[in-house]
Amino acid sequence: MHLHDLTIKKFHDGLLKKEFSAFDVAKGLFDFIEDKDKEIGAYLSLAKDTALKQAEKVDIAVAKQEPVDALAGVPLAIKDAILIEGQPATAGSKILENYRAAYDATVISKLKSVGAVFLGKTNLDEFAMGSSTENSAFKVTKNPHDLTRVPGGSSGGSAAAVAAHMAVAALGSDTGGSIRQPASLCGVVGLKTTYGAVSRHGLIAMASSLDQIGPIAKTVDDAALLFKAIAGKDQFDSTSVDAKYGPELTEPKLEDIKKMTIGVPSEYFVEGLDPAVSKAMEEAMAALKSLGIKFKEISLPHTKYALSCYYIIMPAEVSSNLARFDGIRYGVRGEGHGNLLDLYKKSKSHGFGAETKRRIILGTYVLSSGYYDAYYAKAQKVRRLIKNDFDEAFNPKNGGVDVIFTPVAPTPAFKIGEKTDDPLAMYLSDIFTLPVNLAGLPAVSIPVKQASNAQSRVLPVGFQLIGKPWREADILGIGHYYEQLH
Repeated sequence: MHLHDLTIKKFHDGLLKKEFSAFDVAKGLFDFIEDKDKEIGAYLSLAKDTALKQAEKVDIAVAKQEPVDALAGVPLAIKDAILIEGQPATAGSKILENYRAAYDATVISKLKSVGAVFLGKTNLDEFAMGSSTENSAFKVTKNPHDLTRVPGGSSGGSAAAVAAHMAVAALGSDTGGSIRQPASLCGVVGLKTTYGAVSRHGLIAMASSLDQIGPIAKTVDDAALLFKAIAGKDQFDSTSVDAKYGPELTEPKLEDIKKMTIGVPSEYFVEGLDPAVSKAMEEAMAALKSLGIKFKEISLPHTKYALSCYYIIMPAEVSSNLARFDGIRYGVRGEGHGNLLDLYKKSKSHGFGAETKRRIILGTYVLSSGYYDAYYAKAQKVRRLIKNDFDEAFNPKNGGVDVIFTPVAPTPAFKIGEKTDDPLAMYLSDIFTLPVNLAGLPAVSIPVKQASNAQSRVLPVGFQLIGKPWREADILGIGHYYEQLH
């Protein structure tokens, strides 16, 4: 058994063939994490006793020759913004440092029902606000490919855990690129699902109209398996939808893939794109063309407004969602308060970090009387125009495309500390991913190749496939056959 080789599919096959037990793999991973995570810093907490008990249950079922799910016994890492009953749930913030979840998120309940094993909770930018995992209140996670560089964010801990083989797969959340960007920087697969495909119940909210939970995995096939397990309508999330996903989600057919046309938007291939990323995109396109897929140039003209639009809508929702952390119901309570308002001030000042405070203040401002129409209302209208661009690009009546191809991030992983003093430079890291969230579309980041930087170190680069609503099968199917070429 080699932990580095394990994918979900290989784990399941090995488990059924009794090449190893779920307990042995879980124990082996905890031993490996104890050593490896000292340098990476992917995990905030581990659940060793619970995980080993979960694994033992799966082994008993296998020994009895009972049917087990493809995810039974699979060791997963979970972003610490997703609730697991009885386990810490910090959202990377001091304000929730001592909080333990009172219930399971719906995605966790679904995974528990099929026997998945949860190794622990992974690091993230505070309340998922960041693109580097440097905004965590507890530690800075490092990129497994180069310890001087960031893993991306906000799901940097989950991406780093999978890339460093400290988990077979993981869950993250994506509000403006927080699954896809770290997946690209760490060289793993990250899927942002259609808005409403996966329940948000039990995800600590950042921006409710943008947030989505999704898988981070070593292969496209693994991401598809994990997505299939967590998708579906949930009575606790009114935005969730009972979308029907057929066998093509996990068993795509090459003849269907060859019939597709991929659109390449000119607005995403602009000056300032890192040469390593440009070269990687050309190689990925050439590989996809070798499958027989057609490419077509398209335009998404309102893309240039997406960053500004996002950084009005998202902070407005942050301002609303984070009002609940008041030091009274749960979380850290400020000391030495004289009255209720003083308690609120002390609790929030002590508990929230700099980036979280920045976004709360910005969001409160754009929602305030006299500025609402000028900023927030206008941003929502621009959001509609961005969505219309995608609708037009996908419209079959106008010779529309099936899938859209873009870079994930403008650069490979950047140095730790390189952008922390320049919020705008950090925000630009998500320039290619956040339009997808504004439009509520599915998108996947798939590793292209190993790109060399100026110091001749090898860094991963990912390409992004954007699909029509509820058509995760299209982007995952293309990704599946792309992986077969390598």
